[in-house]
Amino acid sequence: MVRHLQIHLIQHHRISLPSFAAVLILIGFALLQAAAAAAGPLSSRPGWAVHPTTKPYAQLIRDVITATKAQGLVVVTQAGPTKAAAARGITIPGNRVIGVFNNDYAVRVLRRSTAAMIEAPIRLYVTEDENGDATLSYKTAQNVFAPYLADGGQELADIAIELDQHLDAIAQNAVRSAP
Repeated sequence: MVRHLQIHLIQHHRISLPSFAAVLILIGFALLQAAAAAAGPLSSRPGWAVHPTTKPYAQLIRDVITATKAQGLVVVTQAGPTKAAAARGITIPGNRVIGVFNNDYAVRVLRRSTAAMIEAPIRLYVTEDENGDATLSYKTAQNVFAPYLADGGQELADIAIELDQHLDAIAQNAVRSAP
């Protein structure tokens, strides 16, 4: 479609290829800005825990990592588009996904359902709100592992409940304001 539009504009309206490229770039930036404005803060949704805070984004990330370790879980992964977007000249709010788990849970889940391990690590999501505050949210382990209960049975359901207790404790400790 873009190729057809390019040919049409160049042939019928005598628009040069560099001008056409510039128009496409401007349209792309406008769409990106519209998408960023439409995104907004996370809100409650089924199967999720959402914890708005008054903490700055970077502080909430540090507090989530500290609280994770205190719960005997390990930060296995961290990923987010914020720095990479900035390197491309695009400013977006802070956005970090932090994967948490430990080997004990990995072994226990695998004994119940090989397929369920695709969900490990459990992901915690730290997002920066427009006002500079940050929100911690995550899908509950019970929600994440629900599709595998036919394979994993009550033991997998029990593991999910245990993980949710850890996730709730991480959230409560991470979002708590400093004394």
